[in-house]
Amino acid sequence: MIKNIYPDKDFSEVSNLGNPINKIVVSRGNTFSQLMIVGEAPGAKEDELGEPFVGRSGKLLDQLLQNAGFDISLDVYFCNVVKCRPPKNRRPTKTEIRENLPWLYQQIKLVNPKIIILVGATALEAILKNKSPISILRGKWINWDGRLVMPVFHPAYLLRNQSNEEGTPMSLTKSDFLKIKEKFNTLK
Repeated sequence: MIKNIYPDKDFSEVSNLGNPINKIVVSRGNTFSQLMIVGEAPGAKEDELGEPFVGRSGKLLDQLLQNAGFDISLDVYFCNVVKCRPPKNRRPTKTEIRENLPWLYQQIKLVNPKIIILVGATALEAILKNKSPISILRGKWINWDGRLVMPVFHPAYLLRNQSNEEGTPMSLTKSDFLKIKEKFNTLK
């Protein structure tokens, strides 16, 4: 069970399919990286291991980054908008997002990346306060708080749409990561 840092809330009944939330999942990767990946919230594997993007989606994300030429241990810092797995692995609520945003903003301030990749619609809405479909904004650079931000499809979505044909979500995401790597190389 996580320590209750909110004295006015009782988390004793919060569970994930019968299992108590027991991890606050903060980050993995290089805290000095110029590239930050921001996702939605921890899943089951992330809750178990205490690190973001380590389940099936995370493995695909790592593969996409490596195929674009990134060194996962040196070039990338991974985190999520919400730091604890939502019950039943549901999408985080607006309240959960609002309560976790100060933590995320502090991470951004401390890591101080030049590039932030927003993985999926929840990260897009939380950071950019934009409800446009990710299919419209993905692959486009956006200036946010003096940083370059790019939304991309979530790897969980890509796992459900694995075709590599031109114009498919997978092929578009691969080209997005090449564009990110190109911009990243100009920072060195």
